[in-house]
Amino acid sequence: MGDTHMPRMAKSLPPRLIEELDTADRIIHTGDWQSIAVYDELQRFAPVDGVYGNADPPEVREQFGREKRFSFDGIMVSLVHGDGKGKTTPLRALDTFREEQPDIILFGHSHIPYHENHDGIVLFNPGSPTDKRREADFSFGILETETGSFTLRHVLYSSKV
Repeated sequence: MGDTHMPRMAKSLPPRLIEELDTADRIIHTGDWQSIAVYDELQRFAPVDGVYGNADPPEVREQFGREKRFSFDGIMVSLVHGDGKGKTTPLRALDTFREEQPDIILFGHSHIPYHENHDGIVLFNPGSPTDKRREADFSFGILETETGSFTLRHVLYSSKV
């Protein structure tokens, strides 16, 4: 998940998101938490990690790095918010890790759900569970791994209350 922008865009986590958090093994946030309280709330469900985004205050930036790398069941996952100048958000995310050739790059920033393969690297933006901007639905993503393989999917919903 990413781009929660809480408490400005929501006072609490959406019920549809909580349904999935109840069964999560791990939670990854793509930045723009906007409050360390979001991290504290997510910790109630599963271990949490992530990166900071361009809208995050100093206490969030001190807790999280700008980029992260993980390995799940032999799947290499890289994580970045994706803000910056020039190019599209997906291409900025890809450029951040292109030399490393991870299996998956998770990114945020645009609030637009995205799932595309770029020369063998899967780029995935979960969208936002609380700030859909001009999108039809709120969204977050689910990553499931098994040794050497993975699936990624978006969960879309129309109400955050």
